[in-house]
Amino acid sequence: MGRHAARTAGRWTVVLLVLLVLVLLMSGMGYATYRYEASNSGRILPGVSIDGLAVGGLTRAEAVRLVSSGVDATLARQVTIDAAGHSSTASLADLGLHADVAGTVDRALAVSQSYSWMSRAYHRLRDRPVSKSFSVPFTLSAGPIEALVGQVAKEVVRPARNASFDLVDGKLVQTHARAGRALRSVASADLIRSAVVGRQASVQLPMRRVPPKVPDDRLGKTLVVNVTKNMLSLYDGFRVVRSYPVATAKAGFLTPDGAWSVVGKVMNPTWHNPAPNGWGAGEPLVIPPGPTNPLGTRALYLSAPGIRIHGTPSDSSIGTYASHGCIRMHIPDSEALYPLVPVGTPVFIIGAPPWGITRNPGVTGT
Repeated sequence: MGRHAARTAGRWTVVLLVLLVLVLLMSGMGYATYRYEASNSGRILPGVSIDGLAVGGLTRAEAVRLVSSGVDATLARQVTIDAAGHSSTASLADLGLHADVAGTVDRALAVSQSYSWMSRAYHRLRDRPVSKSFSVPFTLSAGPIEALVGQVAKEVVRPARNASFDLVDGKLVQTHARAGRALRSVASADLIRSAVVGRQASVQLPMRRVPPKVPDDRLGKTLVVNVTKNMLSLYDGFRVVRSYPVATAKAGFLTPDGAWSVVGKVMNPTWHNPAPNGWGAGEPLVIPPGPTNPLGTRALYLSAPGIRIHGTPSDSSIGTYASHGCIRMHIPDSEALYPLVPVGTPVFIIGAPPWGITRNPGVTGT
């Protein structure tokens, strides 16, 4: 019995020693595994991918570099932008596209938080993939596209041009109306945004027509007095509808060249002596309407001081340089012209008498 008890005690001692060794071994392995996982906690679990790129086993910095290489290539893509024959290029990044690479990598790293440390160690040691995939999100800010649209709008805009008569260096210039153009800014911004989102290589921006405020057919009436030829022409738009011979200023007086307008109209005007102490000395101070009135039966008053377009009883003076500055017409011609010319009609006086222009604005008159 004693020997049997001793043998039994010896066997239990061996078992206990074996168990103790196993516990120590397991504890050592567990500790080593824990230390292994702790040392790799900054690496992404195997089987994780971002935009098709395997990032398992990589550190945050390594994963950011790897993913950024593909994202940067996307952001560098060029978009050709055409508008009214003007072309420019800009990268997707220039147009306000941004990519959150770092945030996506952080989400990939965070996958490990859903596993225990033992499970994480298992996947790492056995290289067992967790099969998680992520895509880098892109965001588009509005500012760069709005700035680009504003710049393009300035480059392609063409103001509408109104029909007009103008004096340029003393010469009459007729300018025909022309429609302008402008960029459809809101639609253009939408198209560029769609091009960025859809990764299009080019985009055509829409234009709109800007009509002139004064087209050719709405130019209205214009009077042109050519002192060189002593002719008056009435234009309707750019078409001459009436032409009349006139008399203009004689030597020593001035029919003033320039751009003027009709500021008043008088039927059967009264003549008031404009220079009783000068060339009008000896003439009545006032001559009422009648056949001897120096202004005839119709008078158009111009914005040029003291200057009128009027009929004259001195019929033989028409076609010569005979007035004190005014523009004389045959009385029947002045009566025919009168109803055709509204107040506000532009009047252009061009040309010069044979002796040239002598400016002496204080001696104008009939």
